[in-house]
Amino acid sequence: MIRIDNLNVRYHTERGEIHAVRGISLEVKQGQFYTLLGPSGCGKTTTLRSVAGLETPQGGEVFVGDDLVFSSSRRISVPPYERDIGMVFQSYAIWPHMSVFENVAFPLREMRPRFSKREIRQKVLKVLSMVQLEGLEDRPAPFLSGGQQQRLALARALVKEPRVLLLDEPLSNLDAKLREETRFEIRELVKRLGITTLYVTHDQLEALTMSDFVAVMDQGRVVQEGIPKEIYQSPKERFVANFIGLTNFLEGKVKELPGGSQRFGVVETATGSLKCVLPGDVALQDSVVVVVRPEDVNLVTEPKPNQNNVLHGKVEAVIFMGEALECQVAVGSQKLRTKLHPSSAVRQGEAVTLELLPEQCRALRA
Repeated sequence: MIRIDNLNVRYHTERGEIHAVRGISLEVKQGQFYTLLGPSGCGKTTTLRSVAGLETPQGGEVFVGDDLVFSSSRRISVPPYERDIGMVFQSYAIWPHMSVFENVAFPLREMRPRFSKREIRQKVLKVLSMVQLEGLEDRPAPFLSGGQQQRLALARALVKEPRVLLLDEPLSNLDAKLREETRFEIRELVKRLGITTLYVTHDQLEALTMSDFVAVMDQGRVVQEGIPKEIYQSPKERFVANFIGLTNFLEGKVKELPGGSQRFGVVETATGSLKCVLPGDVALQDSVVVVVRPEDVNLVTEPKPNQNNVLHGKVEAVIFMGEALECQVAVGSQKLRTKLHPSSAVRQGEAVTLELLPEQCRALRA
């Protein structure tokens, strides 16, 4: 439904040229919720705005459905209002001088052929009901709460029934509790309507909980894409592992490669030898970094004989986080984070034994 081929966007500034988007290619399938995830300045919003027609790229092509809406080589640039898209901006862009009804009705009044007043009213009331704003159609838009304004912006984007929905960090202005509620509302709504959605966010939790597919961006490039579980559990680069959630990093050298019936290789680190999943292209003595999530670092009371990846350390800090205890454990010169159940009786200064499950330890090229 959305296809981007070799997209390049450059800006000219007083400090020189900025290559904001560097040869991005991706495809969003029909009905898919696809998220561009990355830090500020990585090019994700510029990519979204290029799909919307609000930026003019210097290279590449953009398709919406079967329609070629931009091509640098063919000198095609379809204006935004002809691209059959709906867009929700980070600032919502609600018109303060209009009522809720008029905000949503505005796109319909500008469409050709024109709708009758009755058709406009039916469409507006229908979409307001979808976003749980029924009964508020006569209220001035500025009198809505932040969450209601966000849903109003969504209603305005949906009312003309676009083929594609573009969302540019729509939850960033909401408080934490409301953001949690609203992300599920948006996910359920667009899935129920079957709308192809391209979503931009810097929030890892939003990307993991809302998306069918995630593309992690850094410095204008897509560094990894896949389903949320794959992105979180099987990062291919250190940047991805570091950006998505908390991660422990243990640097070392490859000591033993998998062979025969062995599933795992061995990496020699400052904390000792660790069995882990190795990349397919490493050799003995290659420098790697072993990544393991805090929730995959377990406390054990009595290690079993010949148990793998058992480390001994001392608890340096214990932080109560509500749903978990986060502990920092010194293991030799290394410090490891672990997440435990909040009822755990671990205390600062206590000597502990840790187990790192080999299947949850992944080595990446250093």
